[in-house]
Amino acid sequence: MIAFAPTAVFLLWFCWGVRQDRRQFRNAVLLGLTVLSLSFALLTQVDRLPDSLAVPVYALVFLVPVLAVVVLGGFLVVNGLTMVRTEGRRPANLLSGLAGIGIFAVLALVVTADYLGGSKAYRSFILAVVLITGYVAFLFLCFLVYAFLYGRIRVRGDVDFVVMLGSGLIGGERVPPLLASRLRSGLRVQQRQIARGGPAPVLLVSGGQGPDEKLPEAEAMGRWLVAEGADPDLVREENRSRTTTENLRFSRGLMEAADERYVCVVVTNNFHAFRAAMTARKEGVRGQVIGSPTAAYFWPSATIREFVAVFWEHRIVNGALCVLLAALAVVVGMGW
Repeated sequence: MIAFAPTAVFLLWFCWGVRQDRRQFRNAVLLGLTVLSLSFALLTQVDRLPDSLAVPVYALVFLVPVLAVVVLGGFLVVNGLTMVRTEGRRPANLLSGLAGIGIFAVLALVVTADYLGGSKAYRSFILAVVLITGYVAFLFLCFLVYAFLYGRIRVRGDVDFVVMLGSGLIGGERVPPLLASRLRSGLRVQQRQIARGGPAPVLLVSGGQGPDEKLPEAEAMGRWLVAEGADPDLVREENRSRTTTENLRFSRGLMEAADERYVCVVVTNNFHAFRAAMTARKEGVRGQVIGSPTAAYFWPSATIREFVAVFWEHRIVNGALCVLLAALAVVVGMGW
């Protein structure tokens, strides 16, 4: 059972991290390491299993991931085409399609490596691509799975504020469907708390005025909430912020001014919830983040964009590890 010791360590570390603060990216990585170490542990025990169990284990560890990668690549390509047709050809809308093409490009490189032959330098290059791609893919899967689990969090207990993060306005003044989803979810949190006999939380809308907007996003959001039945006396506006970090920083200032012991819940769209939660932790905001529904076709590209942002936030560590993997590939490749 020694083979399962790393799995137990990573699992306990993950549980401790979640208990300490759910809003850490480290939790996502620990969850991934738990699954990875469990897979290796199962492989070490395969020779002790009857054939009826050994085959499913091999399939689970090797075949399923390969099929999943192929299916994921196809899905991303199709989604990329949908994004272009629906949202236009802006760079952000091309992410899912480019990611799918990238997956098939790496697979083609690996499959054709033996046929193309080449020098040791070429083999080192292929190995470096595989190792770095595998590392990035591992982090992305960690992010994806943990973000999904984090998004399942439900508000428990009473909160003093429901903070709703802004986004761009249609025509510079109207609330778009993406933002309306956040506002609707935030209003629902308030209504549920009132319905169960708790104090009515303040709806704190956060968003400044962009250069192409006719009014601050917070003002448009406040008007939308009042039109949907919210009590105007329970709606407050934070109208200076331009980024998610400023949304949370300035909202925290307003909440602390009203009550230093406040507890809040932050509402954004589901693809943005985990990264917003990490930012909330960094800014010292006392509250979890929940996600509102997003159109299914929009979710893959948006999620990739969120991961890229998280990867870039940790660029020093990620860059160093990628360099080490490339160096390892050179050492191994030149030794073939």
